Amino acid sequence: MPDSLIVLDKVNKWFGGLHALRDINLSVKAGEVVVVAGPSGSGKSTMCRTINRLETIDNGTIFVNGEPLPAEGRELAKLRSEVAMVFQQFNLFSHLNILDNVALGPMKVRRQPKAEAHQQARDLLVRVGIGDQAEKYPAQLSGGQQQRAAIARALAMRPKAILFDEPTSALDPEMVNEVLEVMTQLARDGMTMLVVTHEMGFARRVAHRVVFMDTGQIVEEAPPEAFFTNPQTERARDFLGKILK
Repeated sequence: MPDSLIVLDKVNKWFGGLHALRDINLSVKAGEVVVVAGPSGSGKSTMCRTINRLETIDNGTIFVNGEPLPAEGRELAKLRSEVAMVFQQFNLFSHLNILDNVALGPMKVRRQPKAEAHQQARDLLVRVGIGDQAEKYPAQLSGGQQQRAAIARALAMRPKAILFDEPTSALDPEMVNEVLEVMTQLARDGMTMLVVTHEMGFARRVAHRVVFMDTGQIVEEAPPEAFFTNPQTERARDFLGKILK
């Protein structure tokens, strides 16, 4: 699929005896928002992490922008700047203030001058709604603010796509919406996004497609309206019956 930014072709992954990913075939087009749903342990996060090689695969191929995933070195660093990742646990550097956390990647990887990187970081912090928190350290911010800082940090690399691995699952309920609002705006701005999440309201509202996984396989994929109103598999019906109550 030439217009696809990310393609997984017959991807398999084992952890010892556990077949974590089974013949995964998935493509994500530029500008598309794909939500990956499914029960815990279904392989969602593992699949997400293989796309920028935080997890290696045992066989199959992953293409980003038409190129097979590089194994290591400079090419891998370049890939990770083009396919950014936002984690469940923020992963901010605790010894740096928020401004420096956001500016670090562009300075180190893209050799951006400090003044320029700091200006871009300030602009991005305003964009995610925490412009007034730039000088604070991660520990001084709420979970929702830290996750928005992590999104600004991902955006600072000017990525072609962003992978979100359960970005709201470590947050208190009242902070979830402030992060989802930022993600919704990114989707409106045309950012390519693969989002592993249990937030079905977000999936219904924002996704172009929902991919449902179970036991390391993609069991079903459909536009949100079709998936939520008329799931095709017993497993998806069971999952939705539990999660939507």
